[in-house]
Amino acid sequence: MAKSAASIPSSKKRRIAGNRSVSAQIFEFIRDAIVSMEFQPGQMIPETALAEQFGVSRTPVREALIKLANIGFVDVLPQRGTYVSKFSMENILEARFIREALELAVIAHVAEHADDELVAECEAILEEQRIAAENDNALAFQKLDDNFHQTLSGRTGYHRVTQLIESEKAHMDRVRNLSLHMSGQYHRVLDQHRDILTAVINHDPEAARKAMSVHMQDVYKVLTLIPREHPEYFQDE
Repeated sequence: MAKSAASIPSSKKRRIAGNRSVSAQIFEFIRDAIVSMEFQPGQMIPETALAEQFGVSRTPVREALIKLANIGFVDVLPQRGTYVSKFSMENILEARFIREALELAVIAHVAEHADDELVAECEAILEEQRIAAENDNALAFQKLDDNFHQTLSGRTGYHRVTQLIESEKAHMDRVRNLSLHMSGQYHRVLDQHRDILTAVINHDPEAARKAMSVHMQDVYKVLTLIPREHPEYFQDE
């Protein structure tokens, strides 16, 4: 485990909003820093510095870190500190397998029941994604990617489906962010999303499943390339 402490991204410094849980805001701050690779795998999380930045005690910082540990983003080591977790390819591939099974079921259901409101929501998300891609804003693009899939799964009416997809894809989030900088990846993802939405507009469950399967398989192909480019980010398995 690397001993260097992660520096707090100055561009992300902000005050605590009074209308939301302190620990939830700190959780989002650290999670974004980890996903964007500003806090890199193996680096120590500076608990004291975070508490000072937000003007709070270490208690809400620790609460946020416990939540991050529960989704596999950090490792809490007694007497040693808290570190950004290294990638586990085993966990990533298992998460992709589970997510694909859920996403295919979701999109087939949604294609049968889609309405104009859903289509308009998805089209607006894809336009924002296009702008994020033009600006090479990987974090914004990824959040919009999540929003696209959450919007679709939310239309099933089964609330636990969205929660399950979110919990499983946590293992993939940081690797996905790295992959977006690969040549042409932004456009591939956008084209795949448009194919998915076209099938939904046409109320064609089979075409929707095929389009989603292509999307999920492309994620798999990209994930297999990252360990060769960044072996230092991965656990020895």
